[in-house]
Amino acid sequence: MKKSDNTIKNSYILQEITETLENNDQNISNNIINNIDEIIKNSKIEQETLSNLLISRIIIYKKNITKLDKIILQKLKDKSVDNIKQKLDIAFNNKMNELTKSTSLNIDYTILQKLLIQQNFQKADQLTQKYLCELSNINKKNNRNWLYFTDIQLIPKEDLFTIDLLWKIYSNNKFGISIQKKVWIMNNKNWDKFLDKIGWTQKGVIKRYPNDFIWKIDAPTGHLPLFNQLRGNQVLYHLFKYTSW
Repeated sequence: MKKSDNTIKNSYILQEITETLENNDQNISNNIINNIDEIIKNSKIEQETLSNLLISRIIIYKKNITKLDKIILQKLKDKSVDNIKQKLDIAFNNKMNELTKSTSLNIDYTILQKLLIQQNFQKADQLTQKYLCELSNINKKNNRNWLYFTDIQLIPKEDLFTIDLLWKIYSNNKFGISIQKKVWIMNNKNWDKFLDKIGWTQKGVIKRYPNDFIWKIDAPTGHLPLFNQLRGNQVLYHLFKYTSW
């Protein structure tokens, strides 16, 4: 079979899988199982597509986990390449069930997911700041587009968890608020050491936005997402204090 024929066939298989998931169909045919095995075995692109589909459904859209979700997840963990296994481990070995879903404002994070998949970290960072402002409701109160430390407690924890988790998934645990918190704790909560370690300062001076920051995956651990340290450390401190994961 030609490569183009394989691509068309895989597209049909993925469409069938998606429809079965959306319909929450418990009657899963052997044909679907065999097709899942085939595309996972033969194509890294389809492995990526299936893993991103699960992340979108379960983490972003908060869909109930179906029998087929579990089957796909297990098969991906068993047969996919290492970086996809790591992504799935980060995504689904978490404390999501400890958070209250009723507090979510139901923001659609698929655009953030796509930017992170593309490693367009600068736009993902800008969108993250926009989301946090929306979640704290400050846009409705005034035209301010940055956070005060008093705004942090207004952000629903589930949404904050989702944003953080997406950053961790698509950076292989290198970026994210909880990653920054770990670096801060590892440096004995010393702000000067912490800011130097994550690459936000140079010789004790805050770097200039955006050109002095690194928008690539090889940035220091915890480098992204950014917060405006020109207003001090209070916002980040209260964010670390607020996160329980």
